[in-house]
Amino acid sequence: MTHPGPIGIFDSGIGGLSIARRIRELLPNENLLYVADSIHAPYGEKSEHYIQQRSDAITRFLMENEAKAIVVACNTATVSAIRQLRADYTLPIIGVEPGIKPAALQSKSGVIGVLATSQTLKSESFNNLSRLFSENVRVEIQPCPGLVEQIEALELDSEATQTLVARYVQPLIQKGADHIVLGCTHYAFLAPLIRRAAGAHVEVVNTDMAVARETVRRLQMHNLLSDSPQAGSATFWSSAEPSLAHRQLSELWGERVTVHPMR
Repeated sequence: MTHPGPIGIFDSGIGGLSIARRIRELLPNENLLYVADSIHAPYGEKSEHYIQQRSDAITRFLMENEAKAIVVACNTATVSAIRQLRADYTLPIIGVEPGIKPAALQSKSGVIGVLATSQTLKSESFNNLSRLFSENVRVEIQPCPGLVEQIEALELDSEATQTLVARYVQPLIQKGADHIVLGCTHYAFLAPLIRRAAGAHVEVVNTDMAVARETVRRLQMHNLLSDSPQAGSATFWSSAEPSLAHRQLSELWGERVTVHPMR
């Protein structure tokens, strides 16, 4: 049994495109729906209740558009809302988890760093995950105010963004981190800058492909993969100003796309 319905993906903005692109690589025949809630970004500075409300509204919107599964392509929304979403809805809901486990297992220095939003870093689920691996490594955390806004503005290599990245990466290097975990899906688009700031001896850990593989696994488990021989479509919504939304999504998706407005 297969299912022709689309996969719904959402993020506080354009960061989740890093995961959507990986899903497209692994599942070229699946139809994708993507919601960028950019007018409300960054979620990392919002209350848990606010994030839960937005996540629920977007999940219902994607289900109304016949999504067969939901990928919460946002670390902050995952830690704040995914438990409630899974309690309220029966379709598969896949979240994002920082790559602390692979970083901890591979670290030679015994120190790993995590770049993330303030809301992610103070969440119960993040702290539980950190404690799981804190016996063998020291987990150093670094909140990164302002980075999401730079990415939403498509300032991926500007002097201001380089300065912010260096400000957040250098303290982790000084503490001995040999792995830096990207704890926000937006940060994948700054991976080249982060590698440059960290140096060649530091590994940057991103979980976008791991999330895409988990999406495939969950769809297989529930017999929801499409058997269509045709290339899948991608439909985009954004709450950002329309001309900015078109520029954001076209640039980071890699081709010109039509973006539908959403509030």
